[in-house]
Amino acid sequence: MSSIVGHDRALATIQQSLQSGRVHHAWIFAGPPGIGKFTTAIEMARLLLDPSAGPTPSSGSGGRYASDPESETSRLIDAGTHPDLHVVRKELALFSIDPQVRKRKLFNIPVDVLREHVIGGLVAGDRAITGPAYRTAQRGHGKVFIIDEAELLEEESQNLLLKTLEEPPAQTWFILVTSRPRRLLPTIHSRCQTVRFGRLSPAEVEQVIARRNPDLSRADREWLIAYADGSPGSALLAAEFGFAAFAARIIPALARLSRGEFVPEAGPMLAEFTETFADAWVKKNRNASKDAANKDGGRHLIAMIAADVRTRLRAADAAEFERVVAQIEILRDAERQLAANVNQKQVFEDVAARWLTAAEGDWVSTGPLGGW
Repeated sequence: MSSIVGHDRALATIQQSLQSGRVHHAWIFAGPPGIGKFTTAIEMARLLLDPSAGPTPSSGSGGRYASDPESETSRLIDAGTHPDLHVVRKELALFSIDPQVRKRKLFNIPVDVLREHVIGGLVAGDRAITGPAYRTAQRGHGKVFIIDEAELLEEESQNLLLKTLEEPPAQTWFILVTSRPRRLLPTIHSRCQTVRFGRLSPAEVEQVIARRNPDLSRADREWLIAYADGSPGSALLAAEFGFAAFAARIIPALARLSRGEFVPEAGPMLAEFTETFADAWVKKNRNASKDAANKDGGRHLIAMIAADVRTRLRAADAAEFERVVAQIEILRDAERQLAANVNQKQVFEDVAARWLTAAEGDWVSTGPLGGW
């Protein structure tokens, strides 16, 4: 796990479990999006599935549990072809043996995806699926199931999974990766060991950016660090899809609205970002859902605007503070509307209109600042 930046406390918890030789069968990796939870889950799976893994000599690295990066297990995991590492995502619905599941919009992880790829019980035509969790490990060294965005599991799915967590097959481990642990049932929490991950420091985010994008200018790195707010995954995504260039257009437009200037192109410009991002995402990820990508684009756009709001909040005088608080409320409302599947064009037209209204002082605060 030496490749993981930060998260010393979380990694220490995992290391202690591995070194004890009594690794709990079910885990929840909880924390904000894009901070390395899934990457850590993959690294933990590498240590669980590699028969050569074990404590390193104390003189070398403090006796930490490690595996050979050149081993066959590591090569298979890096290639995404290890037969005993099962990554469960909502996109698996696109490949289901059940045509009805393939038609589902990818806003959650359907229960039949769980049946087909984890616990068994899916019947399609004359085929019945035996759950991979109950099959013999193909390489004979256990099985690991990583459920990404586990908060997208429907309640029925969680209840079905609970039965497997209560009586797990031998040498089988489950890691539920989530940015919204409260959406998991209390009974799921009670069967799992929870490891909490926090946001990285600006220096740690910069370290991750430098590894992946060494040729970025200093100005671009600084913008990405501010945008990421402790999430290196967000920074890397923003770099890959050119968020900074769009921010250079939209932030000045919003600033004009903040000064009370009518900017008719602001609303359409916001909606344009979500559509442009969704198109680029689907083009790059052939199995992606356009609907899900649109929703993600909306969240990225709000994060982009929020980064500018946070910067202004730190330097705000009394008058500006009131205006920024109003803008925070506008973004919170937009998040709620997007979560409720309100039309995105309508949502961002409303954001632009209310941004102008906030400049005139005509707004009502509806709640605390929360995590902003």
